[in-house]
Amino acid sequence: MSLSVKPIEITKVSEGGSKVIPDLMAVEEPLEIRIGYGALGERQQKSLSVTMRTPGHDYELAIGFLFTEGIIDAYDQVELIKYCEDAGRQEERENVVRIELKPGVNFDLSKLQRNFYTSSSCGVCGKSSIEAVHVTCTQIQDNINIERKVIHGLSDKLRDAQQIFEHTGGLHAVGLFDLSGKLLLTREDVGRHNAMDKIVGACLFKNVIPLSKTILLVSGRASFELVQKGLRAGVPIMAAVGAPSSLAVTLAKDLGMTLLGFVRGGSFNIYCGAQRIDSKRL
Repeated sequence: MSLSVKPIEITKVSEGGSKVIPDLMAVEEPLEIRIGYGALGERQQKSLSVTMRTPGHDYELAIGFLFTEGIIDAYDQVELIKYCEDAGRQEERENVVRIELKPGVNFDLSKLQRNFYTSSSCGVCGKSSIEAVHVTCTQIQDNINIERKVIHGLSDKLRDAQQIFEHTGGLHAVGLFDLSGKLLLTREDVGRHNAMDKIVGACLFKNVIPLSKTILLVSGRASFELVQKGLRAGVPIMAAVGAPSSLAVTLAKDLGMTLLGFVRGGSFNIYCGAQRIDSKRL
């Protein structure tokens, strides 16, 4: 049985009556991310974040979180990543990940002062102030141009790859595609921002960031934080099955990202960056 799902008995009620049947539900557990930093002999450790997530790909989630929050700029700044052996019982240790930065890595200590508690439903609401939300991202500049039929095929491909959602109906997903619409990677989680961090973390491990020749599709809405995480990873085109928020559109437009919404049912909306979608076929 996958760590991401848990068996349960439920009572299914319909017009014809009720019956007890077996079912599967998505697992939600807290993950604490700790960071170790400083010169040799002067190392410090801080608890950086507690996020409610679906277990699995925890190292990707942790390293992706540090990158999308601007604490690290590359995987080579990390000395090691592991589950904490001093966190108590085995179950607790599996919910605490520690990332040790290399001694020479310098970063803004004020970033550790932010309130990084996040729920599975929202990441940005855990920040202590609106100023703390902003992370340095690079302007997206390219001459990418793709056919709209590529966009039309994304949502079905992502849905087909959502193995856990198929059993539970309770998870968000993020899919990474190449410019031809080929699905390269997908991650699921109870938190949409966690799924995004897992994608980014996996790409950090593979040393393929910036993701300058890719498309990201999120299964729900496109929030400010998801767009910011995509920009941080250098993604030029981001699409959502649902709607984007006003701040998401503003950020994407300011930094040159193409942002699409309501990508489903053979149609989609372009909110900014229309130059990347082949106008001859629109």
